[in-house]
Amino acid sequence: MASSGNGCCWIQERFLSGNGSGFAVDRKQRSSFAQAPAVRHLEGSLTKTQGLRFAVVVARFNEIVTKQLLEGALDTFNKYSVNAEDIDVVWVPGSFEIGIVAERLGKSQKYHAIWGPCIQIRGDTSHYDAVVNSAASGVLSADLNSGVPCIFGVLTCDDMDQALNRAGGKSGNKGAECALTAIEMASLFEHHLK
Repeated sequence: MASSGNGCCWIQERFLSGNGSGFAVDRKQRSSFAQAPAVRHLEGSLTKTQGLRFAVVVARFNEIVTKQLLEGALDTFNKYSVNAEDIDVVWVPGSFEIGIVAERLGKSQKYHAIWGPCIQIRGDTSHYDAVVNSAASGVLSADLNSGVPCIFGVLTCDDMDQALNRAGGKSGNKGAECALTAIEMASLFEHHLK
């Protein structure tokens, strides 16, 4: 793709015939947002939270951090008018278990979004990489298999200081950020993608 310099893109398509002759046709097609006034932009809302239900699957491993992430999320849900009775918190042993529980919760069709906070701190072995990759795959699998947005909330940190800084310290609270993502995705699905 080459840019024409005026905000439009030139898209070149190449079609090969299926008869094995090697025949090819090149065609240029111009596309632009400015030329398509009927384009709809769909976006979740942070203010349309009434009736949205959320599940939070919290890992007890490194609970000193996950509790702070949960508190940040619950505070954010409250600030954005999500009713406390529309939030269920489920505790699991560690990050590896979040995926299967998130999938089960998603398939129950009781929730509009699910978030799973956990923390992994790099150690001296490859265990860290295996657990982080498995947790990420589990959340993605839950997301795809249940059809309910499952928000990736695995903090990957080099040490406990970094983890605490990301759970309400000088780097903010990633739990609060994930709650905003959950609200936006729940709203997008509920109001635009049903």
